[in-house]
Amino acid sequence: MTQPLITQPIPWLDGPFWPFLALLLFAVLPTEIWRWLAVAFSRRLDANSPALEWVRAVATALLAGIVAKLIVAPPGALAAVPLALRVGALAVTLGIMLFDRRRVMLAVLAGEAALIGGAYWLLTP
Repeated sequence: MTQPLITQPIPWLDGPFWPFLALLLFAVLPTEIWRWLAVAFSRRLDANSPALEWVRAVATALLAGIVAKLIVAPPGALAAVPLALRVGALAVTLGIMLFDRRRVMLAVLAGEAALIGGAYWLLTP
């Protein structure tokens, strides 16, 4: 009876760097190729075309749906925060965005601070 053929280990793969190589091969490269192709093809697109307006509308709707789900049915530790506080933090964020649309980071940080500060104040004994 003959021995089954077993693939011999590859020395440079069989070590502490294998997880990093696997991450590169199976996570980074499959997504990066699409990003580079998008950059290559986007140079020929008109920024005001109906197709890109549709893409922006879909992206905005998806983001709004995710935010709504996080407020109405939050996962994990956010579920312990009262609904009124979650809605209040969203109101802080939207208030800053309505006041000055160019300060997105300030709006996000202020809403986050309102949420974390309010949760700390309400939930700490």
